[in-house]
Amino acid sequence: MARAYNFNAGPAAIPLEVLQQAAEQFVDYQGAGMSIMEMSHRSALFEGVNNEAQALLKELIGIPDNYQVLFLQGGASTQFAMLPMNLLKAGRPAAYVKTGAWADKAMKEAQLIGETVVAASTESDKYMRMPSLSEIVVPSDASYLHLTSNETIGGVQFHEFPDTGDIPLIADMSSDILSRPIDVSKFGVIYAGAQKNLGPSGVTVVIIRDDLVEQSPKDIPAMFRYNTHAKASSLYNTPPSFSVYMVGLVLNWIKGMGGVGQLEQYNRDKTKLIYDAIDQSGGFYRGAAQTGSRSFMNITFRLGSEELEKLFVKQSEAEGFVGLKGHRDVGGLRASTYNAVPLESCQALAQFMADFQKRNG
Repeated sequence: MARAYNFNAGPAAIPLEVLQQAAEQFVDYQGAGMSIMEMSHRSALFEGVNNEAQALLKELIGIPDNYQVLFLQGGASTQFAMLPMNLLKAGRPAAYVKTGAWADKAMKEAQLIGETVVAASTESDKYMRMPSLSEIVVPSDASYLHLTSNETIGGVQFHEFPDTGDIPLIADMSSDILSRPIDVSKFGVIYAGAQKNLGPSGVTVVIIRDDLVEQSPKDIPAMFRYNTHAKASSLYNTPPSFSVYMVGLVLNWIKGMGGVGQLEQYNRDKTKLIYDAIDQSGGFYRGAAQTGSRSFMNITFRLGSEELEKLFVKQSEAEGFVGLKGHRDVGGLRASTYNAVPLESCQALAQFMADFQKRNG
């Protein structure tokens, strides 16, 4: 079977070994005579799947004991609203770092709930860089500081995080969770849609500190309270069971790869191939993001004209490459090199880029 060179921004590549394992277990999961999709979420088998996935995530990124792991629905976009519903206090603004479309969407949702302030913004640079830590100014009475660790559209990424002291630091890590080691204890909440680095769409991971769980107000619907889901171990209502099962398989794959530290080096090796193809092209390819903010998950670049970019996409698709067209809001080209994208795919893309330049340079 010929596998595509999948550089989609999301839903994105899933490890082939994981897909094969899921296929083997699809009809009959562990002798139950049914698929994981068919069985009750109250069954002992599924509770084992749910508990194992939580435990693996805690192990792989070192989540402290005073944090909960929740598997929720609605994607990161629901978290844009759920966070301020639970944590934005009257008279204490929520601070947001504006670094691109996703950070902007998160802030707009919070503005519907309560007062917000901009702690830093790179809009004047067309979101082609991340702010330095010194640029981030957080009010002393802020309810929390929210940032987006990696912006998929611009291809920019935070390479270090601010120390916010007693003010909870909230991070949308949808597009780079588990791509590198992080100190979870620096954050009050980390959330991520699964469809980029964790598995298929349908489940959203929320890592939240216990004291913030306890702040869930009683005057919002139960489904939007973090404590509702924490008390029920994410089984308050019927969960996206197949997606949770797939996340567990992906987490086991990461463990088998040697853990997050090994995966970080693997990701750096992959992206170096493509960034080198850009930087060593003599200007034929131009990186879109500023060098110091370049993402190791989403590589954005341009050619000399839109016509040449369209030709690049057309010819790359003919060679089996998928997902290299840039986001419609910014144009250009983009290669998303999430955890599951094989090194061989990046080697093939770097070679295609060199060949394309020879033909059109």
